[in-house]
Amino acid sequence: MSEVVQKATLAKEASVRLARLTEGQKNDALRAMADALVREQADIIKANEDDLVRGRHNGLSESLLDRLALTESRIRAMAEGLLQIAALPDPIGDLLEEFDRPNGLYIRKVRVPLGLIGIIYEARPNVTVDAAGLCLKSGNAVLLRGGSDALSSNRKIVEVLHRALKDTLIPADALQLVTSADRSSVDEMLRLNGLLDVVIPRGGRMLIQTVVQNATVPVIETGAGVCHTYLDETADPEKALSIAVNAKVQRPSVCNAMETLLVNEEFAEVYLPGIAQTFRALGVELRGCPEAIRLAGPMEEATEEDFGTEYNDYVLNVRVVEDLDEALEHIRTFGTMHSECIVTENQERANRFLMEVDAAAVYHNASTRFTDGFEFGFGAEIGISTQKLHARGPMGLPALTSTKYLICGNGQVRE
Repeated sequence: MSEVVQKATLAKEASVRLARLTEGQKNDALRAMADALVREQADIIKANEDDLVRGRHNGLSESLLDRLALTESRIRAMAEGLLQIAALPDPIGDLLEEFDRPNGLYIRKVRVPLGLIGIIYEARPNVTVDAAGLCLKSGNAVLLRGGSDALSSNRKIVEVLHRALKDTLIPADALQLVTSADRSSVDEMLRLNGLLDVVIPRGGRMLIQTVVQNATVPVIETGAGVCHTYLDETADPEKALSIAVNAKVQRPSVCNAMETLLVNEEFAEVYLPGIAQTFRALGVELRGCPEAIRLAGPMEEATEEDFGTEYNDYVLNVRVVEDLDEALEHIRTFGTMHSECIVTENQERANRFLMEVDAAAVYHNASTRFTDGFEFGFGAEIGISTQKLHARGPMGLPALTSTKYLICGNGQVRE
């Protein structure tokens, strides 16, 4: 029996016991997990250093190394995320509908766990903790398969969480990590029908498309983030600069970071040179359309491929557009239905942008960096869903549930 099948079988069996636990029992376990992360953070950081050394040797970019790195503050944030999840209402058992039928049947629709969730993700080891906390709180067992770049960190984190769970009522087998770095382990997970109830990819476009195109188990598709910020001619210059800089520079390696800045031509004439200068001073490489180059000085000309690229790095496309219509058309062409923003003081244009843009999160005068389960008050997130079935946007606890109908009768039979 392969590692994948063995661990999936253990987790599936544990999911039955997990589904019976009360909210208080699950919260006690989450708090124990949070305490263990902080208590054993030195060992986690030591394991993470192994990954960082290997990453530097393998030529990982600085932005990818940043995604990989764990510090005391990041580990405390991971622990705080678990505590926030513990403080959230448990969705399991929520009554969504109830009604009586003329024949006397009493029908209720309630939330239930999905069962066993497979998570396939890349270099960020904090996903290990977020996924574990959200899945366990929502009554789901979880089979994790992280990227090989973070294998030492993920192993140590799961080891720490397993020790914490042994003193709680959540079975430790409900949390499993696939340690094989071989690509075949991913292929095997995608075909675990009968064991995995759903698989969720979390990472770049290539990973997501590989999962979507090859899985035979159900998939919840999280999306790559080619995110845009559009500066309308009525934008407040200070807001525009602050929002654009935050969306690109605050943490460029994540999926809700801006990849393309769209600037209205009237606004660009006055303000784009200064905006470009600010980005250059912050170490951002600019790639622009001919008009952006004319206004803001030398930069590489942006290609169609550039406009469709999720850089996850200090690289930014700049395009000057005639008006809102042209901005919307650009987003329809190159966006990935993740997060889009308009900066404007014109409420009518803001409303049009909010209604017409087809994305999981659409912003008016706020950075796209807020598309995050923690920022939305979900405690953490399993990913940002860009699909339209089951869940969309930051996926918190309710997104990790299904429903079932409970029907009570008094001897009724159908004629």
